[in-house]
Amino acid sequence: MNETLFSTLLGNIETQTARVGVVGLGYVGLPLAVTAAVRGFSVTGFDIDQSKMDSLDAGKSYIDAVAQDALDEVIAAGRLDWSTDFAGLSKCQVIVICVPTPLTKHREPDMSYVIDTAKEIARHLAPGTLVVLESTTYPGTTDEVLTPLLAEGGLEPAQQFWVGFSPEREDPGNTSFKTATIPKIVGGDSPQAIELVSAFYSRVVDQVVPVSSTRTAEAVKITENIFRAVNIALVNELKLIYDAMDIDVWEVIDGAATKPFGFMPFYPGPGLGGHCIPIDPFYLTWKARQFDLSTRFIELAGEINVNMPRHVVSRLREVLDVSSSKALSASKVLIVGISYKKNVPDMRESPSVRLMELLLEAGATVDFHDPHVAEIPKMREHPELMGRTSVGMEAIKGGGYDAVLISTDHDAVDYAALVALGIPVVDTRNAIARRELPMDNVTKA
Repeated sequence: MNETLFSTLLGNIETQTARVGVVGLGYVGLPLAVTAAVRGFSVTGFDIDQSKMDSLDAGKSYIDAVAQDALDEVIAAGRLDWSTDFAGLSKCQVIVICVPTPLTKHREPDMSYVIDTAKEIARHLAPGTLVVLESTTYPGTTDEVLTPLLAEGGLEPAQQFWVGFSPEREDPGNTSFKTATIPKIVGGDSPQAIELVSAFYSRVVDQVVPVSSTRTAEAVKITENIFRAVNIALVNELKLIYDAMDIDVWEVIDGAATKPFGFMPFYPGPGLGGHCIPIDPFYLTWKARQFDLSTRFIELAGEINVNMPRHVVSRLREVLDVSSSKALSASKVLIVGISYKKNVPDMRESPSVRLMELLLEAGATVDFHDPHVAEIPKMREHPELMGRTSVGMEAIKGGGYDAVLISTDHDAVDYAALVALGIPVVDTRNAIARRELPMDNVTKA
C-alpha cells in the first residue's frame, strides 16, 4: 500500500478538505450531497439528467427530503456545485455512487448504471481516491464488478485507490429520520478502506456502523429489504384468507400489535412499490442461483406481492357487478393515489400504475387523483401513461365515476368527499375506516 497516498487521503477526510463527488442526484444522491455540504465538505454532484441540473441552476430542491433552506445554505456558502461533465471527478478525493439498480423484465439485476458509472470514474480516477457504492445490490458486486472496472483506469486497488460499500437507507416521506440521523453501515475492500469510509461518513452522519467487508455491508441492506418484502407478503396472504372468513385483517393486526413482545405489525396493500422492496430481494435470488441454492421464501413472497394488483382488480369487478350489475369494461374508475407511498410524489414501481394498466386492459375508463402527483412523469416502464394528469376534487364530483379505488392513502385527500359521492369505494389501505367515516359503500380489498 502507498502509505503516503493513504495518509494524505485520511488526513484530508478528517480535516474535511477532501472534495466529495456524488454521482447520481436522485432520491439518495441529492440528500447525501447536501448533507455532506452542510457538514462542511465541498461537494460536486454529477448527473446526466439535465432537468436536475436546471432545477439546481434555479436554486430549487426537487427532492422532498432536501429542505430548500439547506440547499440555499450550501449553495450560498459555495460548498455545493453540480455538473454533467464527469471530468470533474478527477478533482474529487471521495466519490460516492448513487445510481439506480433496477431489474430486467426477467427479474435479473440490471447493473448497467453501475457499470457505466464505474467506467466513467475509471477514466478520471486520480491516485489517492476513495470510491463508495451506495446503490443496493447483491453481495459481491463491489468486489466482482465495481473494483475491476475501476482498476481498468490503470490504478491499483487497495494501493492507489480504495473501495467501499455503504448502503443507502433513505425512507421517502418519513419525517422522523433524515440522512444525517440514520445509522450508516460501512464496509471496505481492506482494513484501510474501512478506516477511510468510516472517517468520511462519521463526518456526515451521526452514527457509523462498520462491518468486516463490502459483501457483509451489501448483505445487510438486502436482508433489510427481504425482511420487509416477506412480511408484507405474509399479511397480504393473510388478508386473502381472512377475507374469505369474513374477518377484518386490519383489526386482527391492530389487535396483535398490542402484544408488547414477539410481534411487529406489517400491513397489506395493493402491491409493493418504491425503489427497494419490490426489486432488491430478487438480486439475492439471482446471486443464490450461482451457488445452486434456491430462495423459496423470497420467490413465494414475490409471487404473492406481484399478484396483489390482480386481486384488487378482481375485487373491484365483483363490487361493480353486485352494486350496479355493470361490467368493468363499461365502467369509469377513479384511482386515488398514484404514487407508491403516502404523502410522497415518488412514482418508482408504484402498484397504482399497475392497477391503472390492468384496468385499462380490461376496457375501463380510468382517471387518478393525487395531491402529490400533478402529472405522471416519464418512467422506465409504462411510457403510455406519461402525461396523464390528476383530476381535482371539484371535477371528481361531476365526473360520473362508477367506483373509487383507493390505492395510496395520502393524508391530503378529502376522503369524506369521496364517501359522499355515494358510489362504491374499494379501499386497499383501510383509509376510510381509520378516519371513522361511513362504510356503507366501502369494500376493503
